[in-house]
Amino acid sequence: MTSGALLLGLLFLLPPAWADVDRNQATSIAQSVVPGRVLAVERGLHVDNSLVWRIKVLTPAGDVRLIVIDAKTGRSR
Repeated sequence: MTSGALLLGLLFLLPPAWADVDRNQATSIAQSVVPGRVLAVERGLHVDNSLVWRIKVLTPAGDVRLIVIDAKTGRSR
């Protein structure tokens, strides 16, 4: 294995310093999960004590959906 491939492999094991998801990124992720107008965005703790973004989205059908985005990984929960 070359040193470049080894370094690349190690980078995937370590969480990057830039992994935190900011408010705008969380909003964009939520809108990709549920299209619509964002009504509210707040940062808080999830039940497992991890930091999350909670985004309320008004869908085109008129429903309000709560999307939870992990503040470290950017994954929706």
